[in-house]
Amino acid sequence: MQFSPEIVKRVTTRQGRLYANESFDARRTALVVVDMQNYYMKPGFQSEVPAARDTVPAVNRLAGALRAAGGTVVWIQTTSDGADKSWRHHHGNMLTPERSARRLKELATGGEGYQLWSELDAKPEDLRVVKRRYSAMIAGSSNLEAEMRGRGIDTLLIAGTATNVCCESTARDAMMLDFSTVMVADCLSAMSPAEHQQSLEHFILFFGDVMESGEVIERLGR
Repeated sequence: MQFSPEIVKRVTTRQGRLYANESFDARRTALVVVDMQNYYMKPGFQSEVPAARDTVPAVNRLAGALRAAGGTVVWIQTTSDGADKSWRHHHGNMLTPERSARRLKELATGGEGYQLWSELDAKPEDLRVVKRRYSAMIAGSSNLEAEMRGRGIDTLLIAGTATNVCCESTARDAMMLDFSTVMVADCLSAMSPAEHQQSLEHFILFFGDVMESGEVIERLGR
């Protein structure tokens, strides 16, 4: 992932180096894969992010490496169950009636849109977490924070889609809750390259590391 000299200078001025994480203790690290479901990946669904399909090999490779090193892999799945009531402002004011109805239908638990993309290498021992808001870390959205605390995990590697929506929201909130948080650039995707780049620039400036999956894997071996 390339950043401008100005961004690199600002980061290194703030923390003395480009990366806060020079190595990872796999036993205390989780790969959190956000929303790689049919609703966001399969052609024909309302919120398809075509670029998400291209990230699958990198996600699978990183998941395999972290498991082999003794780490935890988490698959986050958004559900729309009850969202017309519990997330009324979003569904009633920020979506057209047509889009709201489609989201409620296509992301219902158990439906096709809810399911993980078939090419993901999800294992039975991996953790599955259901979320109900963009961020998996806010109160009432999911039990991700409690699961991580219970496993002694203090470092989160964020993958999934969309970079600038649910992934960035989850990552920022994780940092605010005192997790060391890394956005894994080639395991993330957005609706446009510009949105993806801008999101990662904002994140590295203030919230945490941005690395490629190969850089993360190399640091697992240190």
